[in-house]
Amino acid sequence: MSYGQAVCAALERAMAADPRVVALGEDVGRGGIFGQYRGLQQKFGAARVIDTPISESTIMGAAVGMALTGLKPVVEMRVVDFALCAMDEIVNQAAKARYMFGGQGRVPLVARLPIGIWSGSAAQHSQSLEAWFAHIPGLVVVTPGTAQDNYSLLSAAIACGDPVIYMEHKELWGLEGEVLESEQVVLGKARVLRSGTDVTLVTWSRTVQAATVAAEAAAKNGISVELIDLRTIWPWDRETVLSSAAKTKRLVVAHEAVRAAGFGAEIAATVAEELGVPVKRVGGARIPVGYSRPLEDEARVSAEAIMHALG
Repeated sequence: MSYGQAVCAALERAMAADPRVVALGEDVGRGGIFGQYRGLQQKFGAARVIDTPISESTIMGAAVGMALTGLKPVVEMRVVDFALCAMDEIVNQAAKARYMFGGQGRVPLVARLPIGIWSGSAAQHSQSLEAWFAHIPGLVVVTPGTAQDNYSLLSAAIACGDPVIYMEHKELWGLEGEVLESEQVVLGKARVLRSGTDVTLVTWSRTVQAATVAAEAAAKNGISVELIDLRTIWPWDRETVLSSAAKTKRLVVAHEAVRAAGFGAEIAATVAEELGVPVKRVGGARIPVGYSRPLEDEARVSAEAIMHALG
C-alpha cells in the first residue's frame, strides 16, 4: 500500500466506525490533490466529505466550530504553506479552547498540513514548519514517515481528542510499504529503526530515508548507528532518545526544516542538558527553497551531509 492509500484507508475506516468524523477542505470531493481522499465522498456523501471555498481561515474556523459542537473534523489544508492563512484559527482558537474554558470545550480536530520540499514548487510550497506548531501549547504535532505510520498515526490522531497538526510529507505519497490495519501506535512514541552503539541519529518524516542511507554507509566505515524515527514532534519521546544517547554517548539530529531554530535544537539541548554528551545538528540552510533544481538541491538535507555529521 502507498503512503497516500494508507492514510485514505485509515480515514475511511474511522468514518465508517464513527459518524462524527467528517472531512473538509478544497478538492476533497474529487479525491484531494494527492489522492488522499479518493472515493470517500462517493461512499459517505457530500455532507461528510465537504468541498469548501478557497479560504483557509474559513475552512479552519468552520472545523473549530464543528469540533466544539461534537464532531471530529479532519481538515485538509493541501500544504502547510497555505495553512499560514489560518494561523489565528489554529493558534488562538483550536489550541487554547480547552485551557481557556476549563475543559468544557475541546477541539478534537486533525489538521492535515503537509510539509517539506515539493520538487519544482519553489519557496512558497516547500516549507517545513513543524517547529512553529511544536512551540504552541495545546497542539499535538505528528510527522509520519512511512505508509504504516500514515495509517496508524492518523487513526491515533483522530482518536486523540485534542487538536492535532498532522504533517505528512509532500513527496512521500507514492512511497510503498506493508500496512497492517491491526497495528496501533501511541502518539509520542518513537520507533527505533536500527540498533547501534556508537552514535544516536534522530530524525523524522522524509529525512528518515536519507538517514537510513547514511546509517548504512556509516556501518561500512565501522560506525554503529542507532537510528530513531521520532514520528511525533510533540509530545516527543524523550525517554527513548535519552536512553539511546546515554548508551552511545553521541547524538546527531537531522531534519529537512531550516536548521536555525528547528525542532532538532530542542532535542539537542535536552540531551546536552540531561547527559552532557556531544551533539550535532543537520538541517536545511536558512534560505528560501529555489525553483531551479540546483538551487532546490542546496536546500535539501542529503545522506552525505548526515554521514559527515556521523563521522
